[in-house]
Amino acid sequence: MGHLKQKNLITARERLRDQVAHALRAALISGELRPGEIYSAPGLAEDFGISATPVREAMLDLAREGLVEPVRNKGFRVTEVNERDLDQYTEIRLLIEVPMIGRITRTAAREDLEVLRPIADEIVRAAREHDLIGYLEADRRFHLSLLALSGNDRLVETVGDLRKRSRLYGLTTLDARDQLTPSAEEHGELLDLMLTGDANAAEECMARHLGHVRSLWAQGAAEGA
Repeated sequence: MGHLKQKNLITARERLRDQVAHALRAALISGELRPGEIYSAPGLAEDFGISATPVREAMLDLAREGLVEPVRNKGFRVTEVNERDLDQYTEIRLLIEVPMIGRITRTAAREDLEVLRPIADEIVRAAREHDLIGYLEADRRFHLSLLALSGNDRLVETVGDLRKRSRLYGLTTLDARDQLTPSAEEHGELLDLMLTGDANAAEECMARHLGHVRSLWAQGAAEGA
């Protein structure tokens, strides 16, 4: 029984770390945590009303994702994503995701694609309701679930990592101007094209969507600076 109790304690601690990491990502997205600024684990822990340990562990998780970087004896600096970074991340995603969408369109079962329809609808709903965290989470699930139909787990991990590293500021600006909804609706358009079996059109839609996201979010970051 002692081992089981210890396991439960570890699980609870991991859950707290995950909750803190989620909250910190939300703060990054909203702009509460600013690029270039240094934040200490004890300071953030005081804001959360918890001990510094799960905050420090959560920050280390974010550091592995490239969202922050440790600063000796000070805490963690929020990394800055510049235009060159965004261009390179987008280029890699285009090279990976566009041809893969064509392949999945040709090989995926119709019912496997239809499963993604509620997620596509969820993205649009979150955009219309100004739920930025819900928007990004649903967007992540849609894209990674779609790519998972390729059967290549390493590819899904790679794209997932690129998405984390290319997280962009300025979403609040775009949301205030209702510019997220058109991008959200492109997920349904992509799914419709894939269901028709038109691989070329699906590839074109995916390329347009990634380019659209890149330009919109960069614009939002510039206006929100």
